[in-house]
Amino acid sequence: MRRIRFSSSLAVLLLGLVPVALAEGLPDLGESAQGDLSPRMEKKIGEATMREIRLREPSYVDDPEITGYLNGLGHRLAVQIEGEHPDFRFFALRDPTLNAFAMPGGYIGVHTALIAAAQSESELASVLAHEISHVTQHHLARMVAKQNQGQLAAMLAMAAAVLAARNNPDVAIGAAAAGQAAGIQNQLNYSRDFEREADRMGLQLLEKAGFDIRDMASFFERLQKFGRLYENNAPGYLRTHPLTTERIADMGNRIQLRPYKQVPDSLDFTLVRARIRVEEGSAEDVVSDFETRLKDRKFASEPATRYGLARAYLRAKNPDAAAVQIAELRRLKVSSPMVETLAAELQAAKGDTAGAARLLRAAAARYPSDRAVAYALVDALLASRRADEALKFVAADQVGHTTDFRMRDLQAKAYAMQGKQFRQHWAQGESYALQGQTLSAIEQLQLAQKAPDGDFYDRSQVDARLRELKALRAEEARQENAP
Repeated sequence: MRRIRFSSSLAVLLLGLVPVALAEGLPDLGESAQGDLSPRMEKKIGEATMREIRLREPSYVDDPEITGYLNGLGHRLAVQIEGEHPDFRFFALRDPTLNAFAMPGGYIGVHTALIAAAQSESELASVLAHEISHVTQHHLARMVAKQNQGQLAAMLAMAAAVLAARNNPDVAIGAAAAGQAAGIQNQLNYSRDFEREADRMGLQLLEKAGFDIRDMASFFERLQKFGRLYENNAPGYLRTHPLTTERIADMGNRIQLRPYKQVPDSLDFTLVRARIRVEEGSAEDVVSDFETRLKDRKFASEPATRYGLARAYLRAKNPDAAAVQIAELRRLKVSSPMVETLAAELQAAKGDTAGAARLLRAAAARYPSDRAVAYALVDALLASRRADEALKFVAADQVGHTTDFRMRDLQAKAYAMQGKQFRQHWAQGESYALQGQTLSAIEQLQLAQKAPDGDFYDRSQVDARLRELKALRAEEARQENAP
């Protein structure tokens, strides 16, 4: 019950932002409900909603490997879209219910239970493709445009209701009625026309991206059967995405016209599913489950099963047993950055932080674009008291990743380790600014101004940046007080 109550409070918090047009700076739109919902408006609301999720939603999965995988899979689909579209961002919520949802601005959330329930990567991709299609076809905006209320209030209410309805539509109704959004719940569930449109567009994306389109129909059919068996506790996906026999038949008819194409799962898909399963239940139960799978040879992927067992052993504080499984992964010649970060975690668990850093240096050279490896390397360098080396890596990394707030956080930690207060607060302030937390960013730069260190050139830069942020905050305040 605590999960649902928190989602409700987050929804009400978002609805409370309606009168002030979002404290972190929505544009002064001055548009009537009859006008079109601008992409800029959707983007602003999506960013604000995502910011609240990161800050306040305990189920948010702050795991760069899971997030990186979802975004890689989603990008593979999104590049197939013709015409303009938002920059899609995918994230996971640790939740035992089967659901996924799209928010304004191209933010798409997926419950970990749905990832684990997908029996193939094409099945998971089919859900992402469906949600992407809801965004590209502007279904949220089109539903809101029908409301006889201001667009800002309607979109905020929709964002709040989408979050609350992930597990319990009754919560969404209560959240939607909490402020100016009375009536929005009637538009929450996608219409059958929207669902058919998302099915059709999603199938096209799947096919263009090289996935097995048959898996969309098979996964949705499995969800429908589950809903029939558990009518009073149907998957949340069925409550917000009404699934009919007609829709499944329509998907089947479209698929029959296509040639059969078997698509193997990627290694990353199998490893991510194993990683998610490791966090379900007690450590002892998880170890027992993976041991049984391995002993009975009941698995689709031996590398993923051994990876999951190694992680389970680490969770159970049994590094020696984990080392045996990692050695087996090496014997099987499993090549993945996730295996390298796991091996580094094992070294750190044994107290060998220098060994962890050594493994991650090699991994960073081998997988230069993997963000999880980059973060893990800087963490390992800091754990082994190598702040200078960590800062050199961060400086080189920032050339191609100027908006990475997580790396700015690590940079601030490195400066703190060196006792460089000025640069610590400067880096932390830039991290907050990248996350849209303008007030917190200003506070950090003001602390930097008061720090005893920092040369004239750096202080001039901070002074200029502080003026920019104060001007931004003044504009945000103006919009908050706009009628």
